[in-house]
Amino acid sequence: MIKRLLLIICLFLPLVVKADVLQIKPDAPKSYQVKKGDTLWDISAIFLNQPWLWPKLWRLNPQIKNPHLIYPGDKLRLVYDEQGQPMLVKGKPELKWSPKVRTKLKDQNAISTISLDVIAPYLRYESFFTEQDLALLPYVLGSDEAYKSSIDGFRVYVKGDMEVGRAYAIYQKGEALLDPQSGEMLGYQVDLVATAQALRVGNISEKIPSTLYVTDIQQEIHAGDFVVPVNEGQLLPSYFTMQAVAGDVRGAIIQSASGGREFGKSEVVMINRGSDNSVRPGDVMTIKRTSPSVVESETGPVYTEDAPRWSRMANAGESDYQMPEESLGQAMVFKVYDKVSMALILKSSKAIRLQDTVTAP
Repeated sequence: MIKRLLLIICLFLPLVVKADVLQIKPDAPKSYQVKKGDTLWDISAIFLNQPWLWPKLWRLNPQIKNPHLIYPGDKLRLVYDEQGQPMLVKGKPELKWSPKVRTKLKDQNAISTISLDVIAPYLRYESFFTEQDLALLPYVLGSDEAYKSSIDGFRVYVKGDMEVGRAYAIYQKGEALLDPQSGEMLGYQVDLVATAQALRVGNISEKIPSTLYVTDIQQEIHAGDFVVPVNEGQLLPSYFTMQAVAGDVRGAIIQSASGGREFGKSEVVMINRGSDNSVRPGDVMTIKRTSPSVVESETGPVYTEDAPRWSRMANAGESDYQMPEESLGQAMVFKVYDKVSMALILKSSKAIRLQDTVTAP
């Protein structure tokens, strides 16, 4: 029996040291009752140290053929298969012969992973352009009413050759995005102001602009706004394969889609790392922040910002101690540019801020 046990251990040891092996939390419960508002990520985080590996926890489970069809009130149990690998199964349903059961089920919504509705607009429309990108884009010259700004129902004229019948997005150049660590100018955040359809093809070589008919507008259109084809017909992913970000990637949050300085779960943010740093869609990163710095003063330790001016000058604003970084949450990358990525905050234990650090989990 002992020999057989040793043989089994030797066979499965290589699997144990894999980076993507499931690691059940020491304090993981043996069962869990699904609550309204739960996602697969939330539930998996209760059991796993790496919740982005949730597909492995729900794998080939005859009782959970489609985890999207788990409902609030369902009881889940943590069990182990013949190979000792953990998996979640649904407990046996309790049959209640009552007419209220059917009525109650109508009000229940199956739990989900990440709602595509949250990130679909950012997949279909751009949110970032480099300075070089903008220099090559067509732009609005004016409208058919000679107004300085236009609303929907107008025709706008564009310096650029358009394709008749194609849908186009009109963007305004927003804030310049700087790398807070290197000071490099990464590009510009852009704001979608309208969508339009091409009515006439221009000929820029002969100074003839193209004509667009504005079909939907969110903000006023101004001369100089940029025009880009809409990713119409683009197949959006039904889900993202989550994985820990590869390598020693370390970056920072540089912007939020809402424009706020503090944000939480389900907020879309930009980070200053992209494909140049081997970042991929589906990469999961941990959000961290260094604890406030502390200096020694005549009255004892105080936060650097509260220290007397002479003390701050003597320490050049630096802490007397190497304060630790603490984890605040996790984010998943869903759109990648060369030097910038867009990510969705999956969870946060407190408010996330601009310039918070993102690293490998």
